[in-house]
Amino acid sequence: MADTAFRVLGGKPLYGEISVQRAKNSILAMIAASIVVEEGETVLHCVPDIEDVQRAFELLRAVGARVRHNRVSKTVYIDASTVSSGVLPDDIASRFRGSVLFLAPLQIRTGYVELPGAGGCDIGARRIDFHHRGFARLGANVQYFEDGRTIIDLERGRFHGAMLYLDLPSHTGTENLMLAAARAEGQTILENASVEPEVVDFGNFLNAMGADIRGLGTNTLFINGVKQLHAIEYTPIPDRLVTGTLMTAAAIAGGDVTIHDTEPSHLRVVNAKLEQMGVEININGKSIRVRRSRRLALHPINIYTHFYPGFPTDLQPCMGALSSLADGTSYIRERIFENRYDYVDALLQMGADILISQSDVCIIHGVPELKPARVSADNIRSGATLLLAALATEGESFIDSVYQIDRGYEAIEDQLTQIGADVTRVQAEPSPMPVI
Repeated sequence: MADTAFRVLGGKPLYGEISVQRAKNSILAMIAASIVVEEGETVLHCVPDIEDVQRAFELLRAVGARVRHNRVSKTVYIDASTVSSGVLPDDIASRFRGSVLFLAPLQIRTGYVELPGAGGCDIGARRIDFHHRGFARLGANVQYFEDGRTIIDLERGRFHGAMLYLDLPSHTGTENLMLAAARAEGQTILENASVEPEVVDFGNFLNAMGADIRGLGTNTLFINGVKQLHAIEYTPIPDRLVTGTLMTAAAIAGGDVTIHDTEPSHLRVVNAKLEQMGVEININGKSIRVRRSRRLALHPINIYTHFYPGFPTDLQPCMGALSSLADGTSYIRERIFENRYDYVDALLQMGADILISQSDVCIIHGVPELKPARVSADNIRSGATLLLAALATEGESFIDSVYQIDRGYEAIEDQLTQIGADVTRVQAEPSPMPVI
């Protein structure tokens, strides 16, 4: 795959209407769960053509499933009747975090899974040992090897219900253990479960397949195991993180943008924070209208990230970019991932005034304007943040390593262009040769 970059000619306000893609964090779990279906095809509608989804398809094929993805209709057909392997190849699994979601379904289907390591965004410690402990409580045998591999097998051929507790309400941990418990013998109680909308969506997906999961949307799940899950057709929920990114784009560039086919109730705290900054938010059914005149100053903000329904860590970088243009000092406290401030150095190159305190508070002194620069995307959300910052500059910026943005956003340059931005995908410049 050739390296590409985004060329952004900033300074243009955004006007128009766009629709949002479906939720990556729902879809990856559903793709993985399709492995447990032994007859028929699992059909998913409105699946975005993003890099993490393509990696999930590659993993499905690697373990023996058949996948058809109609990019025009955005429909995916998964036939898992031929799944025969529990080994996740390192060259695929290490490229995205969603590979951990294959642990439960492969154990259910083959009784065995071998995971070389989980990839994804380098945003801090994202331990999955509590996944393993949960599987062990449900009856699996977990083995660790010096080369980094983890092998998990079901000694008795089936999970057995148990009392489970998550140290943190992780969405991938909840999804993995929820699926394992759905096919266990007996009842499982899962405490401190994630209540994120994508987890609820995945639980509804499993229930439609024949699972018996109760308490979705609360921190305690009661799961009565069933002998099998069957193939269904399903349409995932809208992506609240993409919605939040597009809302912030309208706020930072100025203008009047309406985002359709979303779920405003999933973004209540984000809406509130944007309104506190002086951005006008209007909700009408499944649409959110975002308006801001660039003649009016943005107000500074305080943000603490927290698990849902708190302020989402994935949208904290976008708010950091927006706060860089506020009239005053903003404070952001990241409480989930310690490396989530990885966008700060790039914003400093663009003229922002940001300090990370000894107590790990991101202190942002607003500046009158940001300046164009050539910067690089380190992960999905920081990459999107730099793209938004470039929209606010007067001049030409380049965002390198757009593969990272493509992992979570489907053709974001086309969406932004649709509402008046000047963003084009270009061939990335080669890295300079080292001076010897």
